[in-house]
Amino acid sequence: MTIRSATSKDIEVLVSLMGLFYAESGFPLDDLWAAESFTSLLGNPERGGVWMALETDSVVGYVVLSIRHTMEHGGLGAYIDDLYVKPECRRRGAATALLNSLLAECQGRGCKSIHVEAGELNQPAWRLYAKFGLQQAADGRVLLSRRLLS
Repeated sequence: MTIRSATSKDIEVLVSLMGLFYAESGFPLDDLWAAESFTSLLGNPERGGVWMALETDSVVGYVVLSIRHTMEHGGLGAYIDDLYVKPECRRRGAATALLNSLLAECQGRGCKSIHVEAGELNQPAWRLYAKFGLQQAADGRVLLSRRLLS
């Protein structure tokens, strides 16, 4: 298993993987929007990054890191925005390797916290994130969201 940072040359592969990820969750994906989103993130490394897992020369998964300042933690906060490994490649260490790379980047940036969303029924994801010390907030907080259109 090899992990490497994604570049703009990888956008087509990343969009393809993101399409598989969204399809598995029952969500449609606008490929143009996804390509623009990857282009924006990869063109602004201060906002985060993307890593890809490869077995031999085949990309089997990816993880996306988003960075923001959090008042609660008094510094940079990391957000695991997407984590996906192809079903036929799961349980071989790709997700763990991707998260190790992401966490190393977070430490290098001096991040004070890390967050992730996981579906309530996605117990494999909960177990994976628990191995990295991520737990559900115990204070009753719930993430509220709204899309802003420009």
